[in-house]
Amino acid sequence: MLTVLDHGREYSFTFEEMLKYHGPIAPGGVAHAYKVMERAFAHLCPNTPPSRHDIRIETSFGGPGARDAFEVITRAVTSERYIVDKKFAKPFVNFGYRSRYIFRLFYGEDMVTLMLREGMVREEFLALGAKKDRSADENIHLAWLKEEMTARLMSHHASAVYDIVES
Repeated sequence: MLTVLDHGREYSFTFEEMLKYHGPIAPGGVAHAYKVMERAFAHLCPNTPPSRHDIRIETSFGGPGARDAFEVITRAVTSERYIVDKKFAKPFVNFGYRSRYIFRLFYGEDMVTLMLREGMVREEFLALGAKKDRSADENIHLAWLKEEMTARLMSHHASAVYDIVES
């Protein structure tokens, strides 16, 4: 569970609750955001849940699953504390596809930058997801790849999915 404070009250959310909020389109994005928050919260405020209204997120990742997951936990989208900008990937361009998966979370004066670890996203998923005019069979396979990635990400500790990096 991810736990945050809202005006002094604790609210905890399971991954399944986050999926219900988002829907079926991008479960992998929800899983990425879950692991990012799990890793970042432990780093930024290890002894207490963070105040959801004091979290700001900047990322190069524009997926709807991640956006919705960050919104349900932090309310950052509606409060305009969620910024998607490809420029956040520029210092990490040498890391290939992983430069798309850069997340910078701010909590008060503190900040942490996270980047996806090698091997957490399959090349096949990236290629098929980027393909225009997919066939019906390819869409079925892509849906399977999304579910497989979601299960794989959620089966790992957050520190095995995302590295803390210097930016």
